[in-house]
Amino acid sequence: MISQLTLPNVVAALAFFTSVKAAPTFKLKSRDVSFNYNDDKVYGVNLGGWFVLEPWITPSLFDEWSSSQTVVDEFTYCQTLGPQEASNRLTQHWNTWIGPDDFRQIANAGLNHVRIPIGYWALAPLSGDPYVQGQLPVLDQAIGWARDNKLKVLLDLHGAPGSQNGFDNSGRRGNVAWQQGDTVQNTLNALRALAQRYAGATDVVTSIQLLNEPLGPVINTDSLKKFYYDGWGTIRDSDPYTVVTIHDAFEDIQSFWNGFMNAGSGVNNVMLDTHQYQIFDQGQVSQSPSQHVQAACGLAPRLRGTDKWTIVGEWTGAQTDCAKWLNGLGKGARYDGTFPGSSYVGSCDGKYSGTVAGLSADDRKNIRSFTEAQLDAYSAHTGWIWWTWRTEGAPEWDMQALIAGGLFPQPLSDRQYPNQCGF
Repeated sequence: MISQLTLPNVVAALAFFTSVKAAPTFKLKSRDVSFNYNDDKVYGVNLGGWFVLEPWITPSLFDEWSSSQTVVDEFTYCQTLGPQEASNRLTQHWNTWIGPDDFRQIANAGLNHVRIPIGYWALAPLSGDPYVQGQLPVLDQAIGWARDNKLKVLLDLHGAPGSQNGFDNSGRRGNVAWQQGDTVQNTLNALRALAQRYAGATDVVTSIQLLNEPLGPVINTDSLKKFYYDGWGTIRDSDPYTVVTIHDAFEDIQSFWNGFMNAGSGVNNVMLDTHQYQIFDQGQVSQSPSQHVQAACGLAPRLRGTDKWTIVGEWTGAQTDCAKWLNGLGKGARYDGTFPGSSYVGSCDGKYSGTVAGLSADDRKNIRSFTEAQLDAYSAHTGWIWWTWRTEGAPEWDMQALIAGGLFPQPLSDRQYPNQCGF
């Protein structure tokens, strides 16, 4: 494997093969990064559904195919509409879904980071793909809006060629074909384009995430680790200090990732990203509200026990998977038993599609309580980034609406249910 690595990564790769899995006792060092990831906490929100479509976030873009179910992701959206119409519709979407006032509201809510998902097709489009371009000038504007509001930006490669997980949020729902053919190299090409474009904006763009949610149980994780080293080297070609964020690939944040790309392994400024949802299997979605809280609190010591900066880069106040098309266009929910193979736990009334004001009193209490517990637990190490800022009608997930409805703490330290985690 070493012979296949690019020269800038050889030293780092050698360190990887000889690294051990014990957590270090020394403090991570960050030089020339415009945010202090050692001593300051990341408080952030994802700008989901903007440059990478997700039907559950913006169902209005997909409603015309709700019966045929022939369009289920951005790939089939562009393929079906054709380049001109897809470009017309998406340009309108990019220019209206998020704007400068959203950044102002995010900063006023006490947050200091936004995580912005982007697909490879915006950066290094491939011949034969139906995707359309035009996202980057809007992303350029977003960097300016973040700067104006003293927000830091984590740029997240959310979709890779072939799909790294088969989820609609990778751009293409279905098979996992990433790591086949030239897909990994094409992913590195996209990362290089991203790093080069924003190399002069490191006062705002403090981190680049190499890949969102590669599906560890399906892909080759040894090859994923090699990709992470190559990706680190690719980012370093443009800037020596930009924080390189790696996703945990749904593997254990300690036993699998401690010892890998930590401060003793020959690389600098690497951050681990873990996503914490308690709704995507029958056992989790069947938990009581207090069990959800206990599970969140239990993550705190595990976060503290990682040997590199670690953020919970996606999480939510939802205790159900009720939101319309959350599991994919045309798919139901485990919570109400409409998802194949699931069994009924409770009603999705008010949570399938609606407003925060329309939630039941119990749902409001549970969301607020669960959110507070997670804020406490996920601040145990480097911090957190909520998913997502806004939706068209998913009240359990919509930070903007939850803040307005009093269900997301303002200020962030406000607690209606204090000491749920015992710290």
